[in-house]
Amino acid sequence: MSVKQVRIPATYFRGGTSKGVFFKLDDLPASCQQAGAARDALLLRVIGSPDPYATHIDGMGGATSSTSKCVILCRSSKADHDVDYLYGQVAIDKAFVDWSGNCGNLSSAAGAFAIHAGLVDKARVPENGSCEVRIWQANINKTIIAHVPMENGEVQECGDFELDGVTFPAAEIKLEFMDPVDASEGAMFPTGNLVDDLEVPGEGVFKATMISAGIPTVFVNAEDIGYRGTELRDDINNDAAALARFEAFRIAGALRMGLISTPEEAASRQHTPKIAFVAPPQSYVSASGKEVAAESIDLCVRALSMGKLHHAMMGTAAVAIATAAAIPGTLVNLAAGGGVRESVTFGHPSGSLKVGAEAVQEQGQWVARKAIMSRSARILMSGQVHVPGDSF
Repeated sequence: MSVKQVRIPATYFRGGTSKGVFFKLDDLPASCQQAGAARDALLLRVIGSPDPYATHIDGMGGATSSTSKCVILCRSSKADHDVDYLYGQVAIDKAFVDWSGNCGNLSSAAGAFAIHAGLVDKARVPENGSCEVRIWQANINKTIIAHVPMENGEVQECGDFELDGVTFPAAEIKLEFMDPVDASEGAMFPTGNLVDDLEVPGEGVFKATMISAGIPTVFVNAEDIGYRGTELRDDINNDAAALARFEAFRIAGALRMGLISTPEEAASRQHTPKIAFVAPPQSYVSASGKEVAAESIDLCVRALSMGKLHHAMMGTAAVAIATAAAIPGTLVNLAAGGGVRESVTFGHPSGSLKVGAEAVQEQGQWVARKAIMSRSARILMSGQVHVPGDSF
């Protein structure tokens, strides 16, 4: 008897510059409603991984780190929260789902999906105006507040808010990442320093800011590693030697930050930390052909995700950028001109983005209160995903 396909309710959502497959927890097969091998196998099959052809032809993924994602939501078990949001970064060429971090871009879609799916108490959802969705980010145990626009009792998805890296305008969703330092990673600066000398085997010693805010991130100066900070994806992603070099930096940073104990462990922790390089503001032409003028930005930032240069900027890395920029003396702050800052506008491969952060010193330690940014989200398709019944 041949294997039959299983149909699972799902929503295909764009959130910020990412997109992924969203599920309600209780819509998943019983064996997949808790963490473990069955859940991972299901999400891998939904996305179409592992795929040696790197195309995701037989799945919902888009064969990039920005489009190889799954999200699971349920009513929150936490007081003063509406939903629990769990995010899985699905590897493209490996049978691996990374649960070690959040997706800041899909956080906007998490707020919208929570309302669409009826997971927010109706008494808290206004007919018009803005709905405050209190999200518990279950990967990193943090609170995110999504301000989702409402119109006639429904989520407003269409609008005129433009986000570089997204082709069409949509309605603006404001996000607040509360206390964005991941408590499981220790202090905001795991090494205790704003800037360290990072030794990278085979490469040398480089100045680095290693911060755990939004997502653990290693920042280095573009000039120090032979770049300008205005590079686009093809400038790096087609260069296997360059990608291997960035991975060496990432592994060295992960070891110094205490995220891994041996270099070999990095293979099972692909999502974190991120590696990014910064430079003072410069004019360049973005991936869409849009001119980004030096005077319109405070600095340039490029970041890699899952081993490739990101086409825009990961939302969680934007939180790290905002937080580091607010603290005088970090490489991000210095690239932006130094001094005290509550917000920065940075240039990325697809254009620019403004982010803000509140950071204060308490008993000699820097503490981040929150980071703020705007994204947008839109349902692309809703219904059911079909997966072979023997795949999980």
